[in-house]
Amino acid sequence: MSSALAETAAAMPASAPPLLEMSGIGKRFGAVQAVQNLALSVQPGEFVTLVGPSGCGKSTLFNMVAGLDEPDPGGILRFKGRGCHARELLGRVSFMPQRDLLLPWRNVIDNAILAQEIEGANRREARARALAMLPEFGLAGFEKQYPHQLSGGMRQRVALMRTFLFERELLLLDEPFGALDALTRSMMQRWLLELWQHHRRTILFITHDVDEAIFLGDRVLVMTARPGSVKLSLPVNLPRPRDPALLTSPEFTALKREVLDAIEEEAMKSFMASA
Repeated sequence: MSSALAETAAAMPASAPPLLEMSGIGKRFGAVQAVQNLALSVQPGEFVTLVGPSGCGKSTLFNMVAGLDEPDPGGILRFKGRGCHARELLGRVSFMPQRDLLLPWRNVIDNAILAQEIEGANRREARARALAMLPEFGLAGFEKQYPHQLSGGMRQRVALMRTFLFERELLLLDEPFGALDALTRSMMQRWLLELWQHHRRTILFITHDVDEAIFLGDRVLVMTARPGSVKLSLPVNLPRPRDPALLTSPEFTALKREVLDAIEEEAMKSFMASA
């Protein structure tokens, strides 16, 4: 267990339930079975990464956890130990999609407080809180800038700041660094880990990058080809804080081989089925 998770676990009762549990979850869109018999659990404070072949249902899973889509009847969904419908999760989790979705007519600070405004928060108080967080997000001095004046990495930091300011226990991050160049992506990964360790939020993170999945996660979940379910749940027993030197260590390489083997097996199944 990582030091961050150990501290989180020590502060919680031993019997604390998973923050999120899904069992027997399915989702069909017309003739397409996107997800079938999916089961997973996420512990409070855990950083879980999710990988799999294209079209395996990762985004469908996120839409259900965010309350945007309802699973088909028959599955079990629990949040904080209580059974619920997906629609009950709408507004109870923070969700950052692949694109930053910043509003071009709002400056950095006003984009960051958008979710709070929608909830009816006092605008002056929300802006004061956001201003205080700017240095932590590397945005000090940029509060009056507009999205078109920012680099891709800075836009993602604004979007993440907006997600963190929407104070929810569970954060869903859907490939937030996918469009960034390799160097910026590496810097953003380390910065995100610092934020996670400081704020102790629970994160479920989609990525297509196996190195990123292992470097960030406490566990890596590998999904099957469509219809998607969890094929592999792999603990990442690497020390925290994570150093980039880990990427070339034998331990990291062994984990990467296991994840790649699982993904490649599913990708081949998908290829053969479509041939």
